[in-house]
Amino acid sequence: MPKRELDAYRARHGQGYTEFEHNSHALEQTLLTFVPVHTEGADPVRIQRLRIKNTSSRRRRLSVTSYSELVLGTHHEVTQTHIISSWDEAAKALFARNTYHPDYGGRVAFAAMAPEAVSHTGDRTLFLGRNGSADIPEALLRGSLSNRTGPGLDPCAALQTKFELGPGEEKVVILVLGQADDAEHARRLISSYCSAETVEQELAQTREWWDGLLTTIQVKTPVLSVDLLMNRWLLYQTLSCRIWGRSALYQSSGAYGFRDQLQDALAVVYSAPEIAREMILRAASRQFVEGDVQHWWHPPSGEGIRSRCSDDLLWLPFAVCHYVDVTSDTGILDATTTYIEGPQLKEDEREAYFQPAVSIEYATLFEHCRRAIEKGTTRGPHGLPLIGTGDWNDGLNSVGDEGKGESVWLAWFLVDVLKKFGGLCDSRNEEELARRYRESARSLSETVERTSWDGKWYRRAYFDDGTPLGSRQNEEACIDSLPQSWSVISGAGNAERAEQAMRSVDERLIRRKEKLVLLCTPPFDHSTPHPGYIMGYPPGVRENGGQYTHAAVWVAMAFARMGDGGSAVEVLQMLNPIEHSRTPEDCATYRTEPYVVAADIYSLETQMGRGGWTWYTGSAGWMYRVWLEEVLGFKLRGDRLSIEPVLPENWPGYVLTFRYGRTEYRIEVENGGEPSKQEIRLQDDRSSHTIHIYTGRQTSRNKGLTSSPPSVGV
Repeated sequence: MPKRELDAYRARHGQGYTEFEHNSHALEQTLLTFVPVHTEGADPVRIQRLRIKNTSSRRRRLSVTSYSELVLGTHHEVTQTHIISSWDEAAKALFARNTYHPDYGGRVAFAAMAPEAVSHTGDRTLFLGRNGSADIPEALLRGSLSNRTGPGLDPCAALQTKFELGPGEEKVVILVLGQADDAEHARRLISSYCSAETVEQELAQTREWWDGLLTTIQVKTPVLSVDLLMNRWLLYQTLSCRIWGRSALYQSSGAYGFRDQLQDALAVVYSAPEIAREMILRAASRQFVEGDVQHWWHPPSGEGIRSRCSDDLLWLPFAVCHYVDVTSDTGILDATTTYIEGPQLKEDEREAYFQPAVSIEYATLFEHCRRAIEKGTTRGPHGLPLIGTGDWNDGLNSVGDEGKGESVWLAWFLVDVLKKFGGLCDSRNEEELARRYRESARSLSETVERTSWDGKWYRRAYFDDGTPLGSRQNEEACIDSLPQSWSVISGAGNAERAEQAMRSVDERLIRRKEKLVLLCTPPFDHSTPHPGYIMGYPPGVRENGGQYTHAAVWVAMAFARMGDGGSAVEVLQMLNPIEHSRTPEDCATYRTEPYVVAADIYSLETQMGRGGWTWYTGSAGWMYRVWLEEVLGFKLRGDRLSIEPVLPENWPGYVLTFRYGRTEYRIEVENGGEPSKQEIRLQDDRSSHTIHIYTGRQTSRNKGLTSSPPSVGV
């Protein structure tokens, strides 16, 4: 795109790079695009390497033109009058600045190429032509570009070089796009990266870095599509898009979400624990002195949203508990970071966008977590936590906007947080705090059972006026998956009720024919009381009765926690994008990338099975964790590893390799046999170890659920 020919194209995507291949007019063309590995101090450049080979029998005169539209801010329409372009003769590059940008006004964007450009333009209108488009740019009908730059233009960065190729000859063109601290920094970057040798070195280092990260854990299961996701794509999606980019085609933002990136970080605790640690401390620094947090914020200014969202702050202790469990890095609890300060929300305010001040008050991470729990422990008319202007499901923002609505899901989640953090309190001799948290968890569990069991499943919430949501009484959204799955995940739900609730999920929310796991059903359309902006989506789209993959992964997690590996794997495979793309007919239905997870899939009758937002979804990290920790049973606790798999009955087993420092552990799991001792004490002795494990065969859920994981042996 945008110029297409009838000859075939091939796009190959890997970790850290993409390559496009096309042969036409007797020219072999290969375009490689990548960003050098994102580590501390990485240079802010995008590199493209274009290889052109003349396969004809005659000499060819060719031009190569690169074109980029410049935004240097949020929207082209907002910033175009502020961008000033210029030609830097020393660097043979086009520079551009937006001095009005509040955070990056001093920076210099640049575009350069090698062989160096013989003409250029910073005028988008001249390049495309009046009312023109990138399909047929008017500039390419002329002999060269206009060489026009300066203020007052519709800005772009277009460069053109020319050369000749004899029969069989090949040419490499390097294209560099980036942003520097100043002009001199830009010249240094251009000088470095416009070298073919540097480009090859950077590409090799980028691929090597990704390979090192992604091969920390490798699996070989009976299902190839599982291996492809687990060994490469799920972690790549989580780290490159969710944690680093925080942006995608459907969600162009760059902001940090408090709850979002905390959950994402938990997927990298095995392969990059330092990234998870940094993310946890970064999130803690966005907590107000009162204990609540920013719903999301933009770096570097810190501008963001203060809201009445009820679950955000509780993800901090949740993430900390898991991080400490896996890494045994208890030192993080004593790491200190500041709070932020700003005006509290007025009584009639749902949220406010502003730049908070950094407080002079600071505290340990443990205290940040304690303050979050104290602030997040609320009680409504039924004794359940207040939902505020939404819990995990932001779309339910009108359920409790008057201050009385309650969330059943949040109750299960809070129970889980209280129990986990109580364990951390024990390890720090905070005995009274641990006792109080465990008692609160027990009391809240009893409250849910007393107030919110609906006969065959748990209710989802209560409106401000006490009307239940997610109940048989409701014509719309009479069942929601979240309170059912979390009654199991929290370990706090009545065993018989939790089993019945998951049966109801199976019967009402899992659609095997369409390979969908719905969030709720029937969709909202005309409900009163009005639940919030969730009803703004068409019925069957996103949270409104479609598959919201984040929640669907929790359904699989609940089945695994119940010891039902068959159902857990069945659900996970229904969510697997590769399984939605096996045939041309599947692709025509799904219509999104087959190698990354989609945030949602429509159940809308006219677009059944169509994928929604891809890349930018927290379900990628959760899917990785559920496969690894719950189904394959990988339980790492510092230098101790236990394997507690919950496998389908028809799986003979699997093989997992884990690189612990410079030591490789190969774990061969056989589904069947007599189990024995299950804990492995890890040692980094720079050698290789093979461990064979037997696990008892599973019973499918249709033959009866179990309430505990199977026995395992080494």
